[in-house]
Amino acid sequence: MQSVCSKELANILPLAPARQEGSIIRAFLHSLGGFLFLASTSCSAGQLSATEVTFQPPATVSIPAGKFIRGSNEDERNYAYDLDQLAYGHDRTRNSGWYDREPDRTPAQTRAFRITTTPITNRQYQRFIQATSHPAPDVDRHTWDSYGLIHPYQRTRRHAWSGNYPPADRDQHPVVLVSYHDANTYAEWLSKQTGQRWRLPSENEWVKAARGNTGYIFPWGNTFDPAKLNSHDSGPFDTVPVGTRTAPSPYGLLDAAGQVFEWVDTPNAKRAWVKGGSWDDSGCGVCRPAARHSRPKTLKHILVGFRLVTE
Repeated sequence: MQSVCSKELANILPLAPARQEGSIIRAFLHSLGGFLFLASTSCSAGQLSATEVTFQPPATVSIPAGKFIRGSNEDERNYAYDLDQLAYGHDRTRNSGWYDREPDRTPAQTRAFRITTTPITNRQYQRFIQATSHPAPDVDRHTWDSYGLIHPYQRTRRHAWSGNYPPADRDQHPVVLVSYHDANTYAEWLSKQTGQRWRLPSENEWVKAARGNTGYIFPWGNTFDPAKLNSHDSGPFDTVPVGTRTAPSPYGLLDAAGQVFEWVDTPNAKRAWVKGGSWDDSGCGVCRPAARHSRPKTLKHILVGFRLVTE
């Protein structure tokens, strides 16, 4: 039987009303990193004994086998450039041909699969960290400066973990400061816990889940609407709890535009594609499912998280 000190538990879980020592907890139900604890105990000694532990994998949506539309055409790319120009007041993405690197709009096909409804959260990732002693999400100043990014190092501190604990009040935010390799290691651990294979989605799988089978420009349709995603246009310039500022894709995927970029499976390369845009982006040409750009697989960024698929 596992014994957990109630005071230690209070530091891990944002439990609803605080319980006084000596009170009786007849039952409580709370998820922690995908685990569900059911307990019945007397806490007179300040101890909480878990009598049952049941693993609950992340929630998923089902994507059927069949065709979908990948990539973009000239009209979509021009629309994305126009959005960027309106948001930023300049034409740098158009002048650099940023979106011209996208594959052309063509039919493609996938097998059936399930994909996590939202990006993996800090709470879900925490159980993995505690079980494996894998390094918690963080980055040191020297490494951050070596990336050559525009964000100051101090901005990473609100996302960095302290030991095995995510920042306060961010348990339901998407986990960030995780590399491509960290995401794969979490997937391997989750596979062992559930007895089924979990992995990063391929780019085709991610695009199909995010835009449906008809080739929408955005998960919700063909017109940009800043109210339907967490971006710099209308968001708090930060991550938010998953699923709270989002319009679903035709398959029910949440946070597929804005919030955080997401790693997708990119074998045999030192760089991997990231998809979806982030809370830091305005105009959000980059938030379209067809948009893509690559990052080093070792990168730990405040704008990049991940979700997983299983078959």
